[in-house]
Amino acid sequence: MGLIPRSFIDELIARANIVEVVGSRVALKKAGREYKACCPFHSEKTPSFWVSPEKQFYHCFGCGAHGTALSFLMEHDRLPFPEAVEELASSLGIPVPREEGPSPAPARRDTGSLHELMAHVARFYSEALRSNERAKQYLTQRGLSREIIDRFAIGYAPNSWNEVLRRFGGTADGRRQLIELGLVIEKSEPRQTSGAEAGPGMAASEPSVSSVPDGGARLYDRFRDRIMFPIRDARGRVIAFGGRVLDQGEPKYLNSPETVLFHKGRELYGLYEVRQSRAALTRLLVVEGYMDVVRLHQFSVPYAVATLGTATTPEHLKRIFQLVPEVTFSFDGDRAGRAAAWRALENSLPEALEGREIRFLLLPEGEDPDTLVAKEGRDAFEHRLATDGLLLSEYVVRELGQRVTTRGADGRARVAQIARPLLERVPEGIYRRLLVERLAQAFGFQRTPEGLAELLGVRIGRRLEASRRPGSIGRGSLVRQAVRLLLHFPETALRVRAESLAGLERVEEPGAPLLLALLADLREQPAQSTGQVLERWRERPEGAHLARLAGAEALVPSAAAAESELEQALERLLEETGRRRLDSLLEKDRAGGLSSEEKVEIQRLTQDLARGRPLAAAP
Repeated sequence: MGLIPRSFIDELIARANIVEVVGSRVALKKAGREYKACCPFHSEKTPSFWVSPEKQFYHCFGCGAHGTALSFLMEHDRLPFPEAVEELASSLGIPVPREEGPSPAPARRDTGSLHELMAHVARFYSEALRSNERAKQYLTQRGLSREIIDRFAIGYAPNSWNEVLRRFGGTADGRRQLIELGLVIEKSEPRQTSGAEAGPGMAASEPSVSSVPDGGARLYDRFRDRIMFPIRDARGRVIAFGGRVLDQGEPKYLNSPETVLFHKGRELYGLYEVRQSRAALTRLLVVEGYMDVVRLHQFSVPYAVATLGTATTPEHLKRIFQLVPEVTFSFDGDRAGRAAAWRALENSLPEALEGREIRFLLLPEGEDPDTLVAKEGRDAFEHRLATDGLLLSEYVVRELGQRVTTRGADGRARVAQIARPLLERVPEGIYRRLLVERLAQAFGFQRTPEGLAELLGVRIGRRLEASRRPGSIGRGSLVRQAVRLLLHFPETALRVRAESLAGLERVEEPGAPLLLALLADLREQPAQSTGQVLERWRERPEGAHLARLAGAEALVPSAAAAESELEQALERLLEETGRRRLDSLLEKDRAGGLSSEEKVEIQRLTQDLARGRPLAAAP
């Protein structure tokens, strides 16, 4: 599926009504030109949550929550960005275009029918569980309550080669969809089999051609005599299944194959259920099994999810950090669990950024989250997460210490050899510096962090105290004022004079590049609201900072006043820049040497000052 064009996001925000989006989920009350309510993101008795239809923007003066209609869907409904776009577009009755891939209309029509079929099959499995005592007894023995079974829509696939095929494959189109969804399998060639396992995940013989109903020859159900766990997307639609054997058999778990609906490398089991919890979502716990997730939720650990028969992928990490700033990976303490944790570590490194926390918890051998939370209870389990979960840097140190047993110079050389490719995957910045410093401390490298980084062949960036976010715009500056005016009244960008734009290119104030880029964008593509501006900058490093500024009170009440204020702010900014340049040149002249070009520049700046014109450094 291709990317959603940015131009469509612009159109979507222009057509959406944030009051309708928020008002369908929160009780809003009219207050002048805006609307107010008690904030849905924190507890309060006096309303501090305001929604502006003019700006297409919401802001809470209590907790600082802010954003657009899309931001609200992402935060309130806990949808990833693509699903939030789909949800908002669907409410407006407009299709979501893609920059690549097939035309959207047929794909959407086919996908809709496939989602509907998956819903019917999930309902069938759920009903089959209610009528099968053996399956119900198994879930009871595993300690699952009726409430948790219903919440996760757990079902049972009957012990039949063709029950799903018979019920849902009565037509050629139905059989084609069942194959496309991986619910039935087509035999490669007709043959008789004995008792040996032949079908994927089947514990008995593959059915003969004669055992399959007419019209479905050579087809048989993928899932047979298994507890069924529906896998749902962010909107709650069933996109795949995981099946677990009741007794002995291999594979223990059988997943749906990759389909047009299901890509296991980016989906997380239980994520939909996590989003449905009204508890504040600040972290996720990634475990290995379906039953682990279900039992943790039953024990009021409602932030557990699981990968789907695959290692944790970069796509998983990106989705996780779209939702929360903290993740803990919990695996069994055996050899397989340690290998899974190391793979998760390797894929986590590119996402190790400032403000994020990545932890690893290896459980005692023979235990898994399912059994441990039942044995210890919620409080003890969460205490274990807090005390035994190792930060990424500590986990790296521990693993390297176990892999490198040689001491002295040879051991440090081996540590450097293993650590180098790991550090190269960490983005340059604070996290990489901290990791290098921790390695130096743990393994006795007699070097500064910079020296160790040079030995390892990696860059670690500036010192922590000197680091700043790109595009930081300072507090109370003229640049900050200009940015706020543009955010609240983006139409004023079209009235900025060309000479002011040219002068801004020479301004060296903090945030000036951001101001210039914002002006250029708004002049090239005029925006109608604050919401449109923020969505354009969502993926850029400065986007979060602009959103915070947009939440501040407007400096002036109208676009006309904003136009005047913006022009004055730019004139003063250019004048200050010119004065500083003039002072610098005069100081250089007193020290004994100006070039002919610099003498001409002094003359020009002095004349401009005398005439009361805005000053800027010479081009």
